Amino acid sequence: MNAPVSNIRPEPDQVLVDIAEYVANGVIESDLAYDTARNSLIDSIGCGLLALRYPECTKLLGPVVPGTYVPDGARVPGTRFELDPVNAAFNIGCTVRWLDYNDTWLAQEWGHPSDNLSGILAVADYLSRTNRAKGQKPLTVREVLTGLIKAYEIQGVIALENSLNRVGLDHVLLLKVASTPVITGMLGGGVEQIVNAVSNAWIDGGSLRTYRHTPNTGSRKSWAAADATSHAVWLALLAMKGEMGYPSALSARTWGFSDVMLKGKPIVAGRPYGSYVMENTLFKVAFPAEFHSQTAAECAFKLHDLVKDRLDEIDTVAITTHETAIRIIDKTGPLYNPADRDHCLQYVTAIGLIFGTLTADHYEDEVAADPRIDALRDKMTVVEHPQYSVDYLDPDKRSIANAVQVHFKDGSATEKIEVEYPLGHRRRRAEGIPLLMEKFTANLESRFPARQSEAILELCLDQKRLEETPVDEFMDMFVI
Repeated sequence: MNAPVSNIRPEPDQVLVDIAEYVANGVIESDLAYDTARNSLIDSIGCGLLALRYPECTKLLGPVVPGTYVPDGARVPGTRFELDPVNAAFNIGCTVRWLDYNDTWLAQEWGHPSDNLSGILAVADYLSRTNRAKGQKPLTVREVLTGLIKAYEIQGVIALENSLNRVGLDHVLLLKVASTPVITGMLGGGVEQIVNAVSNAWIDGGSLRTYRHTPNTGSRKSWAAADATSHAVWLALLAMKGEMGYPSALSARTWGFSDVMLKGKPIVAGRPYGSYVMENTLFKVAFPAEFHSQTAAECAFKLHDLVKDRLDEIDTVAITTHETAIRIIDKTGPLYNPADRDHCLQYVTAIGLIFGTLTADHYEDEVAADPRIDALRDKMTVVEHPQYSVDYLDPDKRSIANAVQVHFKDGSATEKIEVEYPLGHRRRRAEGIPLLMEKFTANLESRFPARQSEAILELCLDQKRLEETPVDEFMDMFVI
């Protein structure tokens, strides 16, 4: 006969407590983290502005019920929407993520920590407007940057040692786990309320990665993060209403996250929470593509002049890569939509070899119909370099290496071009940040007239003035 199960409620799981203590009491002292957070803020907003050119994105935006107006609602950059913070988080998140152009974190689990911006920014704007209506002070952009640093850290540190993808779960769960406690803290929650909120985020479990992988890759991968962060706002609001939490959400026998989702493997934090993740985030500086293919694209760009007039003479294209890239973006056969194409190592490499550049438009049907692309894909081989796979997980390197070599039918071949660290890597910050500012400037100009773009840019390049700017005033600058 089995012993009865104790119904004594345990103390909260340490993972939950550590997150809550960090959010409530952690002090960020790194100037580098705040400078990088500013770059992340403006880069992410810029990505969102560029995405507004694409109808498949904009069809998902706006109030749930058309015509709904929310007094003191949060703004959505590049639009005239004024929405409740839950829906505003979805709208902002959808635009930021749509083109797969915002920053990235790679470890045992992958993800895009800048996806956290949407919930943080929506709530900060909403709070600032409601505070003003009550005669109270609005939040400042400095507080948004602090929230970003902490959300990056939670998502990225958990990603270091815990692989959701290995069991088929999507990384956006970690986005929800990071955004929920930070937003609860922004709303005034203390440690207990933050524990309650983040326990519910874990209990949600996670969506399947089906929409990211062959043969089902589709546009949900571009709004999955928006869905997660909007739910994070909702969970935070519930916690502030006194909704209970679940102390052993992770560790409960049989019914907890670890047993149900990870086959009994516990969630562990890869390092103490600080500002490591923000300081080391990976920017997509010059072109939109799934990050594991970024260095392959750079290799292809370097080979473009050598092969552009000899495409018919190519016999094979050898791509050498790391294990994670093979698992995620090694694809043969038809590619059915832009989301399918930007998650294909061979497609990204082919575009680089043929055109010598890569933009979001290269994933659209009109360009994809070019017969040279699939003809070149059919000539590609993809193999793992074991050292690339090791260096990918090395905390002192975190390289994302690829190499490309083109072999011709006459027996000749190009040099084997290898790139270990992509342009947006911390090791290439000096080279990358000026280009990141060029990217932001171009994204502003894609949506706003010159005078408005110049005013936004001038503010965003001034760290001190930007940090002191009230959030609602900052968001008003992005109204179209």
